[in-house]
Amino acid sequence: MLFNLRILLNNAAFRNGHNFVVRNFRCGQPLQNKVQLKGRDLLTLKNFTGEEIKYMLWLSADLKFRIKQKGEYLPLLQGKSLGMIFEKRSTRTRLSTETGFALLGGHPCFLTTQDIHLGVNESLTDTARVLSSMTDAVLARVYKQSDLDTLAKEASIPIINGLSDLYHPIQILADYLTLQEHYSSLKGLTLSWIGDGNNILHSIMMSAAKFGMHLQAATPKGYEPDPSVTKLAEQYAKENGTKLLLTNDPLEAAHGGNVLITDTWISMGQEEEKKKRLQAFQGYQVTMKTAKVAASDWTFLHCLPRKPEEVDDEVFYSPRSLVFPEAENRKWTIMAVMVSLLTDYSPQLQKPKF
Repeated sequence: MLFNLRILLNNAAFRNGHNFVVRNFRCGQPLQNKVQLKGRDLLTLKNFTGEEIKYMLWLSADLKFRIKQKGEYLPLLQGKSLGMIFEKRSTRTRLSTETGFALLGGHPCFLTTQDIHLGVNESLTDTARVLSSMTDAVLARVYKQSDLDTLAKEASIPIINGLSDLYHPIQILADYLTLQEHYSSLKGLTLSWIGDGNNILHSIMMSAAKFGMHLQAATPKGYEPDPSVTKLAEQYAKENGTKLLLTNDPLEAAHGGNVLITDTWISMGQEEEKKKRLQAFQGYQVTMKTAKVAASDWTFLHCLPRKPEEVDDEVFYSPRSLVFPEAENRKWTIMAVMVSLLTDYSPQLQKPKF
């Protein structure tokens, strides 16, 4: 028998004073799943349909409910191992992946640049083949997207993009799960990006329209998104009947936006550009002035770590800020990615509304 479940998350009286989220699920027999992702690579959301991305979010919600809310033990990855290649340090990507993979019964193996030098003392081809013989999947956080492409070409196991210069798909999955939990549906939302034309924005551009979400992005002159990404995003917007606005005016991008989003202005590897970038991004700080032109139900996202020049404390620590549920959802979404690429598991929850 199906039953309605009302979950209260991040209430002031629940989950350490974070935000109030209401989620409605119907539980029962698993629905017939037509999406099959087992054995795929996750290099960019460009390679996935809207239904495939929705499936990963559905699976994320399912695992979060069964493990966090019901306290079930689901050793779905028992006997499996994960290679984790980190050319760039990270708090959320490492913790979410290591703890999530282990929670599902698997064994993650962390490799830094002191352990492995991609393409330096061993070719990418050889590295891919060695890792394929010893692990079941690889998550790589790298400087160059081309390195991921080579690994995927040469490996016989799934390769997951943990971040590259061009895309950060696993972050966007966490963002969308957070928004689905808060708004109950993603369709029709307007995302307002205010910041650098970077890998986070690129990943939003490769996926938002597939959910029926509109995107308004403001970047300083000279820091616009990659032209090839923009061209494809325009195609997605046309196909899905959504709005895509690219501007150099932060307030124009924020106007009517449901979700205000920003990110670091200075990514790892760009430290020498700090002075130039800080000057170029003057006027791009997200403040309550920015929020005044947004929709009445506006919320705020930031993938962290955050610097005060990007968003002031009033917005960052406000009840409208979803940054800490967003950070937690990195764990549930990367777990869903691993389960979908490595197993035949089907969600037990009825599919949420997207």
